[in-house]
Amino acid sequence: MNETHSTEAFAQLTPDQILDAVEAMGIPCDGRFLALNSYENRVYQIGVEEGPALVAKFYRPKRWTDEAVIEEHQFTLELAAQEIPVIPPIVDASGHTLHRHGPYRFALYPNRGGHAPELDNPEHLEQLGRFIGRIHAVGASSNFEHRPELNIESFGIAPRAYLLDGGFIPAHLIDAYQSLTHDLITQIEGCYERAGKVQNIRLHGDCHPGNILWTGAGAHIVDFDDARMGPAIQDLWMFLSGDRVYSTARLADLLEGYTQFYDFNPAQLHLIEGLRTLRIIHYAYWLAKRRDDPAFQQAFPWFYSDRYWEEHILSLREQAAAMNEPPLIWD
Repeated sequence: MNETHSTEAFAQLTPDQILDAVEAMGIPCDGRFLALNSYENRVYQIGVEEGPALVAKFYRPKRWTDEAVIEEHQFTLELAAQEIPVIPPIVDASGHTLHRHGPYRFALYPNRGGHAPELDNPEHLEQLGRFIGRIHAVGASSNFEHRPELNIESFGIAPRAYLLDGGFIPAHLIDAYQSLTHDLITQIEGCYERAGKVQNIRLHGDCHPGNILWTGAGAHIVDFDDARMGPAIQDLWMFLSGDRVYSTARLADLLEGYTQFYDFNPAQLHLIEGLRTLRIIHYAYWLAKRRDDPAFQQAFPWFYSDRYWEEHILSLREQAAAMNEPPLIWD
């Protein structure tokens, strides 16, 4: 069943409702309650009377169907069954991971801590590469049925049209944005053409350092909310930054571990700057789609400002230049 609760109800989610939802699962809470850093969904650390704290994740309405949420859960459970250090949802006595309380959908997770990896540490990157390689080996074994594909249409063409038609861009910048993004889409298509036929697999989809929790025992990954079909490089490029020499060295560290568990097609290196450009376009679209959330103005008051859009266009112009550069090299 698809979710039917409204954005208004989601915005009115209260601490009492959150604790009631958890206790309705037969888990007595001790009243401790901490909102965690998440805007897409509502995520809270909940104290439990007997046992360690839990994390409760309440899903934003109209983002994913129930089937898509459950498919994400099943993917993380599949990874955990292979002893890959992800954090899957807790399965209840009836075998369910997605629950309802009134108009809300939620899942419960074990509470895990950690810090971001050190991206200039070759050992961290090699271990991280092994971790992602194992995820991709499982991800390539079957396809998502209810989750979308990362492609130019869904991350570039459709978001561009929505932003141009929605009255978000200041009037004096519309022509510049329209012309620039038209050319960028053509350049991104060129990146895909140079990459050739690339296999799409099940991905984490939003694999950036903030979603990696590092501990003394190594890394574990959180937040598969953006899991989708796409090229493997999507889960690797966000760990690469800095100048060409630095990025090339970091790429070598990542792939040293990655290729121990999954083959890497170096043709995908042609996609890095195209995917980075799509992410920049899609992020503005993501913000625009949430303008009706009452928390939007508080969290993103700068979205309608001239400065935001001027900087956004500048970032896209820098990407136009980056896509004209040769790809990174991996031997």
